[in-house]
Amino acid sequence: MWRWVPPKLGRLSRSLKLAALGSLLVLMVLHSPSLLASWQRNELADRRFLQLNKCPACFGTSWCRRFLNGQVVFEAWGRLRLLDFLNVKNVYFAQYGEPREGGRRRVVLKRLGSQRELAQLDQSICKRATGRPRCDLLQAMPRTEFSRLNGDVRLLTPEAVEGWSDLVHCPSQRLLDRLVRRYAETKDSGSFLLRNLKDSERMQLLLTLAFNPEPLVLQSFPSDEGWPFAKYLGACGRTVAVNYVGEELWSYFNAPWEKRVDLAWQLMEIAEQLTNNDFEFALYLLDVSFDNFAVGPRDGKVIIVDAENVLVADKRLIRQNKPENWDVWYESKFDDCDKEACLSFSKEILCARATVDHNYYAVCQNLLSRHATWRGTSGGLLHDPPSEIAKDGRLEALLDECANPKKRYGRFHAAKELREYLAQLSNNVR
Repeated sequence: MWRWVPPKLGRLSRSLKLAALGSLLVLMVLHSPSLLASWQRNELADRRFLQLNKCPACFGTSWCRRFLNGQVVFEAWGRLRLLDFLNVKNVYFAQYGEPREGGRRRVVLKRLGSQRELAQLDQSICKRATGRPRCDLLQAMPRTEFSRLNGDVRLLTPEAVEGWSDLVHCPSQRLLDRLVRRYAETKDSGSFLLRNLKDSERMQLLLTLAFNPEPLVLQSFPSDEGWPFAKYLGACGRTVAVNYVGEELWSYFNAPWEKRVDLAWQLMEIAEQLTNNDFEFALYLLDVSFDNFAVGPRDGKVIIVDAENVLVADKRLIRQNKPENWDVWYESKFDDCDKEACLSFSKEILCARATVDHNYYAVCQNLLSRHATWRGTSGGLLHDPPSEIAKDGRLEALLDECANPKKRYGRFHAAKELREYLAQLSNNVR
């Protein structure tokens, strides 16, 4: 059961001192002429800050006009470069406005990697092209594997990119055609033929696929078509813009019981949608934590906001090729590890079975059940249920069987029953 433990007075005193010291430093910083200038200047209109000079070793250019015209501006503290060392994930909040629409809306800007990871990417490109750690990326990119599809190459094929990232750990031709056809960083999107892309666009696509395929997941399985991902907006250089969804799921950990039940039901529905859908693509979430989901402030809808680690298996291809044990239901192994948000899985098995319970397992173990731990808490999103529900015991039993099944195929049955029970509870409490 989750419990809040008040901090010790000594620790609280130290925290207050650190907060006061931090405030003093901020005041000093604001009086520094150079940093005050950075506060006033819109660096999102700066080509070098966007790292546009590194293209085609970048993520795209579709939003460059908006950035360079000053339509995108940092929010508050995002303008202070002094604080970048605290922003390890390189994720920023900004305001975007179209002149014709009036008003602004919040967007999220991502570099898709830490400063260290981006530097390693540059070094890797340079070493492969020149044998040296530094080089002109514009000249180097055509001499790397990212240019292998330049020229008169018709299709992006599995042999060319298999294993480059989770998204293409076991790609089918049908999936790759979908990636190319929906690639948003080209003016001629809509065709699965690579010949309709410029060489620079092909290199950008392959680099994104290898470094962090999140933009390609958002483009290929868009929110406009009902997929539970944040909406992709565009890119400029090494900055990607996506729609701001809302507060992360973690902020609802102590929300009223009625709200948490609704969120839990939505999470189980997401697990079902990504596992079984009319398109016969199974999208397996390999990194599931409270930080990777957000909740819309108006509609209360749960959305996945970190899609870097999503493995896509083509069920149609699995049924066609019939690998060994392809039709045997696969049960993920419960992992009672001592770390937060850990999961146990085999990518090879996810790619070779038509029926897999991985998404139910990931959501139940890492988010809903008593086994879920995050930021020093335990008990999961459905901690401390009302007395009548706790006394009944059905919810706890279903959560336990979904996270750590005791019966053969128990998780499959528990997940189905849990979805129905949560829907019933949601209707009862509204």
